Amino acid sequence: MVTLSNKQLSWLRSQAHHLNPTVQIGRQGLSNQVIGKVAQELAAHELIKLKFLDFKDEKQQFCEQIASDTDSVLVSLVGNVAVFYRQHPDPARRTIVLPM
Repeated sequence: MVTLSNKQLSWLRSQAHHLNPTVQIGRQGLSNQVIGKVAQELAAHELIKLKFLDFKDEKQQFCEQIASDTDSVLVSLVGNVAVFYRQHPDPARRTIVLPM
């Protein structure tokens, strides 16, 4: 994934504000199923929220691993909610157009 500018990150944060978390990390931690779910949600929506119910002390490491494993960008991590973005590979199916 390419590096996003501060303007683009700020714009993505504003777009994610109204979203509800679609993935939650609970007692099971960061498993292959969670990584698969994140990848599936990114393919469907491009921009998603993830909520930490447990493992709140490890959330920064988990976010870095999720971003690496799913080839996405960590847009923000505020409290126990993280926002991830991955551009859809098919230009015809992209729903988010980033500002320059």
